[in-house]
Amino acid sequence: MYLFTYIGVANISAMKVRYSKNINAFGGINFVLNEFENLNLGGILHDNLPSLSTKSAYSWKDIFYTFSSIYYCGGNCIEDAKTILAKQFGKNPLFNLCSPDTILRRMGELSEGEQHCRTTRGTVEHQYSINETMADVNIKLLKQLGVFNQEQVVLDYDNTIIFTEKEGCKMTYKRNYGYQPGVCFVNEQNILYIENRNGNSDAKSFQADTLNRMFQHLESNGITRADKFRADSASYQYEVINLIEQKVKSFYIGVKNAYVEPYFTKIENWTLTKDQQDEDIFIGEIEYVPFATQYAKGEEKKYRLLVKKKLRKDGQVNLFTNEPYDYYAIITNDFTTPLQDAINFYYQRGRSEKQFDIAKNDFGWNYLPFSDLSKNTVFLYFSAMCRNLYNIVLSRLSKIYKNVNVLHRMKRFIFSFITIPAVWKKAARQWYLRVYGDLPVRT
Repeated sequence: MYLFTYIGVANISAMKVRYSKNINAFGGINFVLNEFENLNLGGILHDNLPSLSTKSAYSWKDIFYTFSSIYYCGGNCIEDAKTILAKQFGKNPLFNLCSPDTILRRMGELSEGEQHCRTTRGTVEHQYSINETMADVNIKLLKQLGVFNQEQVVLDYDNTIIFTEKEGCKMTYKRNYGYQPGVCFVNEQNILYIENRNGNSDAKSFQADTLNRMFQHLESNGITRADKFRADSASYQYEVINLIEQKVKSFYIGVKNAYVEPYFTKIENWTLTKDQQDEDIFIGEIEYVPFATQYAKGEEKKYRLLVKKKLRKDGQVNLFTNEPYDYYAIITNDFTTPLQDAINFYYQRGRSEKQFDIAKNDFGWNYLPFSDLSKNTVFLYFSAMCRNLYNIVLSRLSKIYKNVNVLHRMKRFIFSFITIPAVWKKAARQWYLRVYGDLPVRT
């Protein structure tokens, strides 16, 4: 820490500097790590990750605490453990700071290989990475955080593109190289499950297999309750809907117009309302039977088709309806929720899609460290666990300190809370954290 004494505005050359050793510029990170301790995070990692050698200088707790501190202190890649943390962290009784090489080596040891497959009629070779160990650890962490104890458990599934030019990456449909992992969120803010895919694998292929593995992990960890499931039109498949109906009470899945356009003209009653942008829209519904060719004779099942239409600004007429509207459709097995509420609930899945932006920009998904699909899957899970812990950390600290808000993104949290100088001192065989600044406490 540098203490500046100005002798005069014009006489900068006479500035005097006093240096104080071992003071951490990111003193607020210790309060975050203390919350990790209260959650017994070290015990969860020790009990569920592979045992390390007794000669190992670092535990899984040390590795994860170092990894998470990178992002809580403003870093964006694992190398920042050396460039940022190593120059700031002195002695810390909570963990031992690891080097970037140690973190990368241990993550690489957790990788579980890749799978290659093709669809029945396809020519594209799909490359997948499934990590059973990390999936179970993450679910156990979410259980510890009480995520599944909430009044309603809502699952959201989606795919995202992580652009990268690492070795082995394939071209995505957006004409850039990268990965396209499938991710499931629980209650909009927590990352539940990840299966990494190479960039040339579309969201629709083998999705039922992915979701089936996710539900198996939930059941093996004692999670049998899931109230609602939401997904985009890539999930509009017979196999997916058949699976989801067995595992979840109700689902809401987007439908491409090409599959349901003939039903738009059969809707008799349209209701005028407002959308989230306060613009006029019409909403309606109809019962219909999808996937008729997949059902055995006499086993057809009806679902509820929710439709909203919005007037086109260019006045172009829809070929099927002869009306100048854009149409958006949703399929659901929920016949009791009012039409307006059901449609609004589906479009709230945009909140979970925002989590991709947070994961990429606040927790390192834009800076993948490995040139290997399966190793990067481990990294995605580690950063997902950091993201999940961030929710509970903000919730707990905001109840104590005035300058912490549950809505803060990482950069705001760092500026308002983390960047307060502090140093650990030992006296009478006990460690004390000395903070050089003011932490306004709520009364």
